[in-house]
Amino acid sequence: MSRHLDADPECKGGDGGIDLVIEGRPRDLGGFVVRRVLPSMMRRLVGPFIFFDHMGPVAFPPGEGLSVRPHPHIALATITYLLEGAFVHRDSLGSEQTIRPGDVNWMVAGRGVVHSERTAPEVKTSGGRMHGIQTWVALPQKDEEIEPRFEHHPRSTIPIVNRPGAELHVIAGTAYGAKAPTGVLSPTLYAHARLDAGASLPVDEEHEERAVYVVDGSVACSGKTFTEGTMFVLRPGASVSLQALEASNVMLVGGARIDGERHIFWNFVSSSKERLDRAKADWREQRFPKIPGDDVEFIPLPE
Repeated sequence: MSRHLDADPECKGGDGGIDLVIEGRPRDLGGFVVRRVLPSMMRRLVGPFIFFDHMGPVAFPPGEGLSVRPHPHIALATITYLLEGAFVHRDSLGSEQTIRPGDVNWMVAGRGVVHSERTAPEVKTSGGRMHGIQTWVALPQKDEEIEPRFEHHPRSTIPIVNRPGAELHVIAGTAYGAKAPTGVLSPTLYAHARLDAGASLPVDEEHEERAVYVVDGSVACSGKTFTEGTMFVLRPGASVSLQALEASNVMLVGGARIDGERHIFWNFVSSSKERLDRAKADWREQRFPKIPGDDVEFIPLPE
């Protein structure tokens, strides 16, 4: 997904085991609504996560669908996870992969990659729903310029942890004693929890930084109620539990604090402002590699 330059999500002070509350703000990307949660003015990262978009849910009429034109990334990894719908990922490495609910797409940009995300023509004909989460993680400084790579992990390969009233899919990194197949480069927490009404779920305490995002439904934590579109960042070391006030989907996000400051411009992340400037020039002059089979359109560099 390509990042549009826009206003920050709204942040509020926390309480108890909660350090900060971030309300995602809807953004219309041309008929497709996302809630932008990270980065925010008061919290740029949670662990290595520097970007968090909640896509949809949206119902596309026949003839319409997702159409994110080719765009570049450097020094980050993208994680795509769907709850509904499907689309085709293509990239400059030659990857062409349809992602469906429960699958995980992990793309390491490293020194530079270009990708696009589009609804397949046969799906677009009939229309359909789309709902998912798109995140970016900043790479450790030593890995910012590594060779780009793409991994697709089908739903059947994603570890599932069952707790009373809760089913957790471990998307990346580690959680509740399970390890995802995703090739993360720093300690990472990323899991999708489906909670039954009335379920209680302690938040895994393994990771240095943690946050909870409510995809739908509502949950209580530290005496507060949180509803759809809200992320709350936990205090380091806090022991907290989630209580589902109704059937809910939540994302657990976090990991180790990244090593040093990161700068972000459009779809570029780097520890070096000079590297960002070079990436801007490379995209403006079309020096990034092309996507086989999707090399005509592209998203221009914002000025």
